[in-house]
Amino acid sequence: MKDMRSRSSWMPVPVRFALPDFHTLPRGADLAHEQNPCRCRVRHKRPTPRSGRLPVLTAKMADVVGRMARARHPALRELTPAEAKASYEKGAGVLEVPKPALARIEDLAITARDGFALPARLYAPSHAKLPVLLYFHGGGFTVGSIATHDTLCRVLAERSGCAVVSLDYRLAPEHKFPTAHDDAWDALQFVAASAATLGLDGARLAVGGDSAGGTLAACCALMARDAGLPLALQLLFYPGTASHQDTPSHARFAEGPLLDEPTITWFFSQYVRTTADRDDWRFAPLRADDVEGVAPAWIGLAEIDPLVDEGIDYADKLRAAGVAVDLEIYRGVIHEFIKMGRAIPQALQAHADAARALTDALKP
Repeated sequence: MKDMRSRSSWMPVPVRFALPDFHTLPRGADLAHEQNPCRCRVRHKRPTPRSGRLPVLTAKMADVVGRMARARHPALRELTPAEAKASYEKGAGVLEVPKPALARIEDLAITARDGFALPARLYAPSHAKLPVLLYFHGGGFTVGSIATHDTLCRVLAERSGCAVVSLDYRLAPEHKFPTAHDDAWDALQFVAASAATLGLDGARLAVGGDSAGGTLAACCALMARDAGLPLALQLLFYPGTASHQDTPSHARFAEGPLLDEPTITWFFSQYVRTTADRDDWRFAPLRADDVEGVAPAWIGLAEIDPLVDEGIDYADKLRAAGVAVDLEIYRGVIHEFIKMGRAIPQALQAHADAARALTDALKP
């Protein structure tokens, strides 16, 4: 199998990438990362493009982006929040791998601090007493659900051998900051306390999520440390960690593909109450004063993504505090790629890498 990652154990040394206009790439172009997949394993610097070459979409990724553009669906930001939720739900599974069959799938209700019943779903590859990953879906705190991430959670359970609990935390704009964070933390406490009742091993527990869900997972790891709740791993797919869209990658990829600056701004305008909320560490874990002693992290980033720099910055912050971090940067792909396994080989690689990290962290 081609290795499509950049894996590293580097210490913080700044380096940034630039991307040519993807609209100018010819259809079916023979792009550099397809012919020469790059994997760097280095210890004291970030992975850098070979010979100064700028990162480009892989041929398969460029084809997917082109098909999205030709479909001419309205951007989520052009819809009402209710329409955006429905649109995301409708398209979420188009490029997913086939759903794995599992021995155990159960719908649950988790009581939040205000008495609200949060829907959740348990996935397990067997009826054994398994370790468990609590997973938070992405969607800018505004869209997404258990259903939109059903396949991904099945894949993680099947490939890792652990149970996965997926949470339907409450969404904006009906539920503003910090509701999603509070729901996530309430769910983690529930899973830890009720694992035995669910037939799970609460002594082997991890949190994870993608995009906004990665933000929630990172913040839950901080809360767990403070509460003395042991976590074996925080599994973060392209997490949002910064207060504002002010990193070089946000400027570089302001027009996307897929996730662009106006869409990010629209998502956050649905969720935050005031601009001050964006400087709260529960919105932006990079703002946390102290990350020492949090759970080890596996972080998987898309190279061509506005969030890539803040993901790297969070890895730097964790490592500087002595936290073990395994960072993977998947070359030539965009935000949301992990849900495109039918078309994008890097998604399959990311599934395998994340599952391996879970297996290793949660083994007895």
